[in-house]
Amino acid sequence: MKKLVVKDIMTKNVITINKNATVGELSKLFLENKISGVPVVDNNNNLIGIATDADIIIHESNLPLPLSFSHAFLQKYESYAKSTKEYLKTKVENIMTSRLKIVYEDNTITKAVNIMINNDINRIPVVDKNNRLKGIITRADIIKFMIKNAE
Repeated sequence: MKKLVVKDIMTKNVITINKNATVGELSKLFLENKISGVPVVDNNNNLIGIATDADIIIHESNLPLPLSFSHAFLQKYESYAKSTKEYLKTKVENIMTSRLKIVYEDNTITKAVNIMINNDINRIPVVDKNNRLKGIITRADIIKFMIKNAE
């Protein structure tokens, strides 16, 4: 029996975002594609990071959020709205995770699963020996594989 490797179950048509895109563009990309993370590439399409919905939320947690409805609420809301508009203009490279966990196309699925579990991550970029992005493997890919093999 053939040993199953990452390239057998990875998603090959990877949605990516350029490092110069804004957080607003990243947010729209997530919503339009119903995804929660993407590889970040430079102008030469080299993998340089990963951006997730958690990155957006963590970096936005410093915005002045209004807590109650009052005159103070209106003042804080104006500040919040202004801060949010500015935040959405932030470049993706300023919020992305650049310390990546990666797997190679010929790594075992077990290796990918162990990386996900040990690092509490939901997705791993898949690269070739030249570190070019070839795909992405997500927890959903692994679940689909498990269900397919159980049938």
